[in-house]
Amino acid sequence: MRLIILIVALLGIDQWTKELVARSMSEGDTIGILNDFFHITYVKNHGVAFGLFQGEIATISIVAIIAIIGIIYFMIKQLKPHEVISKYAYAFILSGAIGNMIDRIYRGFVVDFADFRGLWKFVFNMADVWINIGVFLLILEVIILERKKKQLKN
Repeated sequence: MRLIILIVALLGIDQWTKELVARSMSEGDTIGILNDFFHITYVKNHGVAFGLFQGEIATISIVAIIAIIGIIYFMIKQLKPHEVISKYAYAFILSGAIGNMIDRIYRGFVVDFADFRGLWKFVFNMADVWINIGVFLLILEVIILERKKKQLKN
């Protein structure tokens, strides 16, 4: 139940931030928040991460739907009760994938807005952040498991 609440909350934050940007800004508008380091910049992304596959919404959508179904299946059928970090990791990844899929279906593009000009040249959104947090958690779990294996050997 906690994972469902987390997924709904993350989707809510993602969709709320995107809607706020889409309603209050025009494409290409930018608002400086932290001098030249962070801006809110409205970008209509017709592709995927890093601007790849621009204009391939149908293909991207099919792949995303298959991935979403696969993640849900994996979470239900494969994850064990003790795999807590993995459960949260996949909940974050699923939230991000669904959030961007909602945009593709609802708008025909994904709303991106987080623009760290001083650090990163790509503009992204909260769904992208959720996916990255999920991947980080999976990597963290692998590191933890490897350390436990080493401790058991010694």
